[in-house]
Amino acid sequence: QRKLPLRKRWVCLLDRFWRLEAVETGTGWEEWSQGKALVRPPDQMELTEAELKEDITRILTANNPHAPQNIVRYSVKERSYKPINVVDQMAVHCVLEGSLVHQDSEEARKLRFDLHYKYLFVGFPQVNPIVDGGDVEEAADEDRPDSAVSRINKKEPKVTNQFNFSNRASQTLNNPMRDRICQTEPPPRSSFSATANQWEIYDAYVQELQKQEKNKEKQKGMHSQKDNGKSKKVMLMETQSEDVTKWTMASKILERTISQNTFDDIAQDFKYFEDASDEFREQEGTLLPLWKFQYDKAKTLSVTALCWNNKYQDLFAVGLGSYNFSRQGCGMLLFYSLKNPAFPEYIYPTSSGVMCLDIHAQHSHLVAVGFYDGCVAVYSLKEEGQEPVYKSTAKTGKHTDPVWQVRWQSDDMDNNHNFYSVSSDGRVVSWTLVKNELVFTDIIRLTLNGAVSEGTEGAQGGVSSGTSFDSHKQIDYMFLVGTEEGKIHKCSKTYSSQFLETYDAHSMAVDTVKWNYFHPKVFVSCSSDWTVKIWDHTINTPMFVFDLQAAVGDVAWSPYSSTVFAAVTTDGTVHVFDLSVNKYEAICQQLVVDKKKTKLTHVEFNPIHPVIIVGDDRGYVTSFKLSPNLRKKPKVRVLTSLPHHSRLPLVPHQLKQIK
Repeated sequence: QRKLPLRKRWVCLLDRFWRLEAVETGTGWEEWSQGKALVRPPDQMELTEAELKEDITRILTANNPHAPQNIVRYSVKERSYKPINVVDQMAVHCVLEGSLVHQDSEEARKLRFDLHYKYLFVGFPQVNPIVDGGDVEEAADEDRPDSAVSRINKKEPKVTNQFNFSNRASQTLNNPMRDRICQTEPPPRSSFSATANQWEIYDAYVQELQKQEKNKEKQKGMHSQKDNGKSKKVMLMETQSEDVTKWTMASKILERTISQNTFDDIAQDFKYFEDASDEFREQEGTLLPLWKFQYDKAKTLSVTALCWNNKYQDLFAVGLGSYNFSRQGCGMLLFYSLKNPAFPEYIYPTSSGVMCLDIHAQHSHLVAVGFYDGCVAVYSLKEEGQEPVYKSTAKTGKHTDPVWQVRWQSDDMDNNHNFYSVSSDGRVVSWTLVKNELVFTDIIRLTLNGAVSEGTEGAQGGVSSGTSFDSHKQIDYMFLVGTEEGKIHKCSKTYSSQFLETYDAHSMAVDTVKWNYFHPKVFVSCSSDWTVKIWDHTINTPMFVFDLQAAVGDVAWSPYSSTVFAAVTTDGTVHVFDLSVNKYEAICQQLVVDKKKTKLTHVEFNPIHPVIIVGDDRGYVTSFKLSPNLRKKPKVRVLTSLPHHSRLPLVPHQLKQIK
């Protein structure tokens, strides 16, 4: 303290005196003077010296204990979710973004450069520091941007046009990946808007109460008339059906959507698949299996008829019965859609087996059906219930034998719908839909000697059994009738006293006879004698004869070419012919059933799509897609003369050019 000034010495002495006085007279001196003892908490563990001297090491890591370890990301390449191995372990507690930039950094230099040229273009003067010992005016002249010195010493960088400059870039469009969501067709939608007010809610409740009261009154009335237990069940079913019918259309759309997702691979094949191997096969083709239609309650029945709907090309009808005449029972009429192969769209059970059917070309809701017991009926898809709207009886002139073929005809002069039927009893009958009944007219009676019988009594021994029927596509009055004796009769509606022509076609019953869609003179026939024959109705002998080595169940012309037809045989094989490619053998012979004992019964071409459906004797209907070689259209050729042996493979364009 000697070195301190006198004033500071007095201050230090006074400070020491005040501290000694506070210690002597202050409170808590006794506690402070005593030694400090450690206070042990009551719940402390008692440890030995060895345990106390033991070193416990704790490893600290940078891993965040709260970071998740099961994060996954969707991989578009592999189409699945993949776990992420690298997880960010850093935990950020505080982030403050500042605006300071280091003066030597690249960002600072860029900022100074931008600021300099901003002032240059806007017009502000550039401010520069004045060098010590220099003239202010000279420094200002040298640093001024518009001075001659600055122009010589400094090179101005190239600046983009400030008036009409535009930075352009191009980017390729990446097509979105297809998934199952975009495969289904969207259901129809309707926009609805309303305001929910108190009075509207009140009116809705009032209407619901009135509806419930009416249902109660109906139930009381039914109970008063019928006191048995059956009436109660009927009323319960009616009340439940009213509620279920509201959801019929929605459930059908949902079922179709689920079916399309389930059979997505088949739908893709139906729409896009083309057999690439056809390019290396000039005259051969294949059939690609698509959907298989079956109904559990129809497994014991055979497919006796197939027919596509002309208006709705995805809808077709299936007739189920039995060709075993010793075991006849109930039948069934089913309607399937390609949009829902899992279950039929319409189901009509019948008391007798269905032997034939035909859908009206213009009125697609009308279906004519022929039964094994000789009755004919007309079903309407618009009507509710499972009963036909028209049906023949013994009083109204039904057939006495099975009805083998029905065909819709053009409307009569009174605009009444009518169709023809042929049966084993030898009658060809025209049925007219008049009000609520079927009116029949016998067109012709088939006989063995070729003459039309005048009465039923004198011609019992010479009656011929009709097995197939088809009307001409262009000539309205002409039709063909196939018989059980193997003959084909060409008849006319206006000249019913005698046949126009009789062809000795087959040695067994004629199963099918059909006119060509394009050529007005050509028709095809098939029989159980293993043959398929193609005829010109102006010639008594067939132009082409094909031996298929098995009984032929059905034959059908294609709707896209006059030279393509398909036939099915009892050995389970589908034969597809194209006369413009090969006139001697089929360009496709494919076995399409699993079991060897299964027999194919019928085949039909879709009117629009390259698809055929095939029915067998076990109640199954299988659809197939034709490969490109099986659906080629013949080339148009200009012919000057028409030889006898080359009359057939012609299309309508060729006929017009010939005429």
